[in-house]
Amino acid sequence: MKISKKNLSFIGLSSLVLLTSSFATAAEMSNMDHSGMDMSGDMSNMDHSGMDMSGDMSNMDHSGMDMSGDMSGMDHSGMDMSGDMPGMQGGQPPADARSPDYSNGVPYGQYGKPMMMGSMPLWGVSVDDLGYQFDEDQINFEATGWYGTDSNRIRLRTEGSAQTKDDKEIDSLSSLAYWKPLSIFWNGEAGVAYDTENDNAAVMAGIVGTAPYFIETDARAYLYTDGQLRLDLGAEYEWRLDQHWVVIPEVGLTAFSKDDHDNGITKGFNEMETEVRLTYETFSRQLAPYVGVSYETALGKARGQRRQENESVDSSSLTAGVKFWF
Repeated sequence: MKISKKNLSFIGLSSLVLLTSSFATAAEMSNMDHSGMDMSGDMSNMDHSGMDMSGDMSNMDHSGMDMSGDMSGMDHSGMDMSGDMPGMQGGQPPADARSPDYSNGVPYGQYGKPMMMGSMPLWGVSVDDLGYQFDEDQINFEATGWYGTDSNRIRLRTEGSAQTKDDKEIDSLSSLAYWKPLSIFWNGEAGVAYDTENDNAAVMAGIVGTAPYFIETDARAYLYTDGQLRLDLGAEYEWRLDQHWVVIPEVGLTAFSKDDHDNGITKGFNEMETEVRLTYETFSRQLAPYVGVSYETALGKARGQRRQENESVDSSSLTAGVKFWF
């Protein structure tokens, strides 16, 4: 087939027109508004592996595009995302972007580094019982003071009774101990103690904490210098009636390892003390006056020994007092 020069000129002119139209179309697409385009159709089988995304798409508006269609099967493996996408962050953060103490390189100033609350040494005083027993005509007391942190403390504790008639004798058991948490609900303590009732010193070790059902429990053992071993067990529960009224039942047991007739002690469990109080908490629950009833009884061989010495085996009394802390 013979092509004339006239035909060649026509073909060349047509190619030039098509090429120019293509460039014009591509230039116009960069500023196209796609806001009205509906992309909700099924595009799961579309193949984008050959698409060239290297152009400048910074001015394209996609705000109105509906992308709610199913695109789970779209293949983007061949898409070229190397184009200009301004606004995206990149690079590695500086070495001092975060510091272990969260200061971010800012100095603490004239007051120095702050201290966590749990590491600050604090102190407190708790008087669990300061009451009068009407039938026994005596004042009972139990108080604890401490100094230290949440993980280490020094505790000074005393409990006993003071007679308000006759010789006004005071019987007390006081201890100075080191206190430390053993677990979430239990704390341990160890130290020295002095008992005025038998005028003897002892080393002490104990466990204090919260048993299941929120029963406050304590167990302390005292080893006296004469070889006597004393064990005190106690339990207390707070039955809250409302925000202020609380019923507190408590029980205590005392046991010894050997007889000591000079001090009215027999081997085994000697005594049980129980009390039920009705308290009213006021002043942010720091002060709680109470009224109640107490009951004491001798156990085991101690009952016979008390009868021989013409002492009461059982006794009960109305009580009134206050408990507070600060």
